[in-house]
Amino acid sequence: MSRDTCFIMSYGQQEETRLEDLYTDTLMELLNECNESLGFVESLDQLLGDHAVFNPQGETIYVMGDAGVGKSILLQKLQNLWSKKELQTDAIFLFKFRCRMFSIFKETEQISLRDLLFKYNCHPDHDPDDEVFDYILHFPEKVLFTFDGYDEIQEHLDLMNVPEVVSPEDKAHPLQLLTSLLCGKLLKSSQKVLTARTGIEIQSKVIRKKVALRGFSPTHLMTYIDLHFKEQEHREQVLTQLDASPHLCGLCSTPLFCWIVLKSFRHLHTMHDSFHLPDTCITLTDIFLLLTEVFLSRSTSPAPSLLKKRTRCASETFKAGLRPLAAFAKLALQGMEKGGFICNQEEIAACGLREDDLPLGFLRPVSEYDANGSPANFEFLHITLQSFLAAFALVLDEQAAANSILKFFTECSRKREPVCLLFDFCNCYPSKSGEKQPFATTEHLQFTNLFLCGLLSKAHTGLMEHLVSPVLLKKKRALLKSYLSTSVKSHLRGLPHYSGDEGKKVHVLPNFLWMLRCIFETGSNDIARMTAKGITANLIKLGYCNVFSGDCTALNFVLQHRQNLLGLDMDNNNISDYGVKQLRPSFCKMTVVRLCVNHLSDSSIEVLAEELCKHRVVEVLGLYNNHITDVGAKLVAQIIEECPKLRVVKIGKNKITSVGGRYLASAIQKSTSIFDVGMWGNSIGDEGAEAFAEALRHHPSLTNLSLSANCITSKGGKFLTEALTENSILRIFWLVQNELTDDAAAHVADLIKANTGLTHLWLISNQFTVHGIKQLAEALTDNTALKEICVKGNQLSEEEEKQFVAEKRLRFH
Repeated sequence: MSRDTCFIMSYGQQEETRLEDLYTDTLMELLNECNESLGFVESLDQLLGDHAVFNPQGETIYVMGDAGVGKSILLQKLQNLWSKKELQTDAIFLFKFRCRMFSIFKETEQISLRDLLFKYNCHPDHDPDDEVFDYILHFPEKVLFTFDGYDEIQEHLDLMNVPEVVSPEDKAHPLQLLTSLLCGKLLKSSQKVLTARTGIEIQSKVIRKKVALRGFSPTHLMTYIDLHFKEQEHREQVLTQLDASPHLCGLCSTPLFCWIVLKSFRHLHTMHDSFHLPDTCITLTDIFLLLTEVFLSRSTSPAPSLLKKRTRCASETFKAGLRPLAAFAKLALQGMEKGGFICNQEEIAACGLREDDLPLGFLRPVSEYDANGSPANFEFLHITLQSFLAAFALVLDEQAAANSILKFFTECSRKREPVCLLFDFCNCYPSKSGEKQPFATTEHLQFTNLFLCGLLSKAHTGLMEHLVSPVLLKKKRALLKSYLSTSVKSHLRGLPHYSGDEGKKVHVLPNFLWMLRCIFETGSNDIARMTAKGITANLIKLGYCNVFSGDCTALNFVLQHRQNLLGLDMDNNNISDYGVKQLRPSFCKMTVVRLCVNHLSDSSIEVLAEELCKHRVVEVLGLYNNHITDVGAKLVAQIIEECPKLRVVKIGKNKITSVGGRYLASAIQKSTSIFDVGMWGNSIGDEGAEAFAEALRHHPSLTNLSLSANCITSKGGKFLTEALTENSILRIFWLVQNELTDDAAAHVADLIKANTGLTHLWLISNQFTVHGIKQLAEALTDNTALKEICVKGNQLSEEEEKQFVAEKRLRFH
């Protein structure tokens, strides 16, 4: 295991990189079963530990993330740590599997659990009596499995009708063995780590904990750059280009894309007199063209040490390498069409590839899939590279009908019922006999479509005309543009609209994001303008759409053509500070800016303050559950003061103390438009409460206020309630999860007696006893406006609560 994991094998056959020389941590977010954040993994030992376990009966740690975010390299790091006894675990056996191997078995093939463990991992030496296997059966808790790439399994639905495997002695299809292991039918109590792309449904009953990989933070990115470039000059050149492009920074937050960019920079800088990344907004197609250029340059140029540096000419490199490039592309396309990620020697030769083509870097051997250890099979460096090359094949093909370039668009547009993949075995769901689903998800095909749009864009005409007939290229580009235009119109017409407080809303469907990505790759302002015109709603909801920072450039590419004002709800995504910077040109039109739960820091708030205060059209600002400190709170206060239409501010669950609380309270006091403020889950304390009290006194518009979970004691409660006796506008006031005791009860009672117009008062989870609640109940006799006082979770017994059963407005449940 140590030998197999100490090198990063995914970087081509011509070189080996030690894992410890390049591995860099990424942001690993712990989630509960509702996908709500439980914080971040601080060390890899936490991954296997009990921290953030939400289902103790589950046995699988589920690691999810987008393409290229580092799932495989994370497992390799875990395996390497285990092999060196540096991983905190009781496991004395570790079996690693890549899930795509389960798709190479014939449907009729059956093996035993023993064969799966020992033939496809490693066989114990000198064990004629099967003592090792017997030990594993008796002590499964000492076994750790890693299963990489669950989404890459080709699902054979007709296998679902066969019985579950519950005996380790029974032979079964390897897919059934895998499913029985994951479901706990075999080797129950063994530990499992399973990776899959974001969006794959896994039955929650088998999941012990969830981890979402979020890519590099700015600090991680700096560390990764330092590992790549030992020379200060090169580091500074890269950082200068990254600083000039938030979009490129956003793309580089994905480790795979970052590796390609840095590797291309280093290689091409070595080969040529000068090399700079594109000045224009770089696309994913640009990134994979760079990687392809690096690989092809290996076969078209002598070693750099023997060659005087020369001017770079990408088209010459592609022309010289067209034969192997076309062959690799053909192989990639065949794999996509048949739904396969693994190719054998016969398939490789049939596509026209020679032995000396294999070391270029596009393919790597996968001998671990062969029970005999034979290097008979290969796979592409990364499945996203296979998607890119498949798109290249569609463009290069001069034999097939021109409209065949659209084949994967058709496949991706088919409506599919969501499935829980192989875990449906666990429930023995019925299926149609013989039905086969090439991919559990269509993301690989979506990437092929995206790269097709990029390769057929005007920006790459100069390159592609060297590789394919200009007449055919023009025809294919026209076909693609026509198809995209028709699809966009159809998609926008089909979006579900509904009315709300902000006017007509539309909640986009999952394909909307891929549509935006494709439009951006084409670089077509015509299609972008038509898309912007077709969005007739006042508010676009993109919540829970797995939007990452790089997508914000695609969104901005369309929204920049929008003429009318627009609201944008992007709550619960992963856009980070890079994404906010990319949206900067669109904030001038935004009346609603909802960016809750998006890993934003004060840096994002600086951008928002600058743009929103400049244009002064914003009405709703949502920043709940980010990483905003008092520095950011001061900037939000500036937005509140300077934007006369701002009505709603949600800034709870950040890192705001009494200092930031005073900034915000002062700004709210001056605003005549604000009516809803959410501060739940900060730490403003009594000092902040005192500042808010002054803001509340005689406030002309504030109707809803939450200061819940803010470390406010009875002292702060006194300030607030006294001020509210002079306020006739506030209707809803939440002080949930604070530290109010009976010392504050008299002041709350005075507020109740004042009958100011307050209708909802929430005091849940404070420290009132029966004596304090009795004062509130007595005060209610003088109040006609209050509809409820919620006092659940205070210090009353059930028997004491019964004393107040006659007062229906006191809510204990």
